[in-house]
Amino acid sequence: MKKDVREVIQGEEPHLNNLLTQEDLSSFKGMVDELRDTWTKKQMFRTETEARFSVLQDNRYPTKAAKYWQCVREQSSYLDNLMHLSFDYRRNEAKIKWLEKKIEKEEDEYKATKYKIDLDEARFGKASMEKVARHRMREIKMWSKLKKEFNDGSFNDKDVNQHQLESYHRMYAGKAKTITKNTPESEVFNIIGQLQSLERIKASGELENNTEKKEQLTNDLGAKPKL
Repeated sequence: MKKDVREVIQGEEPHLNNLLTQEDLSSFKGMVDELRDTWTKKQMFRTETEARFSVLQDNRYPTKAAKYWQCVREQSSYLDNLMHLSFDYRRNEAKIKWLEKKIEKEEDEYKATKYKIDLDEARFGKASMEKVARHRMREIKMWSKLKKEFNDGSFNDKDVNQHQLESYHRMYAGKAKTITKNTPESEVFNIIGQLQSLERIKASGELENNTEKKEQLTNDLGAKPKL
C-alpha cells in the first residue's frame, strides 16, 4: 500500500526534539501540511516546456527527424531508469517486510530501536521512489507525445542513420555562422573540420552508396535459396 508522505513526516516529529530547538520544532509541526504540499508538487525532471526549448533546441536538432530521434534517446533513457528504480523498489519492499518481522521478534531494546529507525527510513524511501516513478512515467509519456508530433512520415523512423547526414550538416552550418574572431582556434578547427567532412560526404554520395550496398546485402541474405 502506498504511504502518504504526510504520515511519514508526522511520524518523524517526536524524533526531531533532540535535533531542533523547541521554537523550530513548533514551526515544523505547524508547517506539516505545507511541507507535504511542497514535497508533492516540487519539480522532478523536465517539463514539456523545457523539453521543447532546451533539449530539442532548433540549432542542435534542426530537422523533425533529428528531434524525433532525440526523443527516442530520451524515452529509452527514462525507461532504463524506471526499470532500475523498479528493482530498487522491490529490494526496499523486501527490506521493509524483513524489518517489520525483526521488530516483532526482537527483545533487545537497542536493536529494536535501530530496526525501527531503519524501517522509518525505508518507508520514506518508498514514498520517494513512488514519486520518482510517477515522474519517470510522466516523461516517458511526454516523449511518446513528442515522437508522434515530429514523426510526419517524411523520414525513416526505423534507421537513425538515414537522417543524420542532413541534420548534422544543418547543425554544423549553423555553428559555423556563430564563429567570430574571438572563437577559440580549437573550436573553429573542430566546427569547420566536421562541416567540411559532411559537405564532402554529401557531394561524393559515399554514404548513399554504402547504404545501398548494405540494403542489397540484407536482401541477399534474406533471400530464399533456389531449389
